[in-house]
Amino acid sequence: MTTTRTGTTTLITGGNRGLGRETARRLVEAGQTVWIGARDEQSGRRAAQALGARFVQLDVTDDDSVGAAVETLRTEVGHLDVLINNAGVLGEVTPTEEMTADQVRSVYETNVFGLVRVTRAFLPLLRAGTNPSVVNVTSGLGSFTLTSDPQRVESQYPLAAYGSSKSAVTMLTVQYARTVTDVRFNAVDPGQTATDFTGHLGAGVEEGAEAAVRMALLGDETPTGTVTDRVGVLPW
Repeated sequence: MTTTRTGTTTLITGGNRGLGRETARRLVEAGQTVWIGARDEQSGRRAAQALGARFVQLDVTDDDSVGAAVETLRTEVGHLDVLINNAGVLGEVTPTEEMTADQVRSVYETNVFGLVRVTRAFLPLLRAGTNPSVVNVTSGLGSFTLTSDPQRVESQYPLAAYGSSKSAVTMLTVQYARTVTDVRFNAVDPGQTATDFTGHLGAGVEEGAEAAVRMALLGDETPTGTVTDRVGVLPW
């Protein structure tokens, strides 16, 4: 029988809108204490108030901001049970042959380096938690298998910077899982979901949040080193 993580403390980066907000809403309903991390204080506080969550200012690209967020949770709670690395950017959409290093760097700064920065900073609080786990939001656009399959929607979007950043997210998840054995690491793919991020194409946010919500509620049954979507194992 699955152990529901009621009473669990969860932090969601980029939790003030889209998939992050829907994930927060669902986890609050499930009884978790959810912290919404957001760069914009006004937007973050509004979302937290509307959902019954708590807010912490958090810019994943800034060491000082991340450090301050760690101190806030250490002071207010003293531990963290689930970290959901949800913050991400699409970046400037440009033909691959015209893409510059700076354009790629700006995407990686949030999607990859931000994930590493936040994970490293919060590991001590996670180790003070119960059944600690990290859920990294990846994408089928980073899957070699799916982007090579003409029958899949992922093959229709030549987003080199974003897609490769999500390939990195998946590999980082696997490497963390292999080497950090006291915390569980998993990657989840929301699929094409209708948000501002995708131009409102795809399934509803309820479906998109399903994989992250499921993983955050597994408690002591949480696996490690998996890459899944709402259907099952995601091919890579």
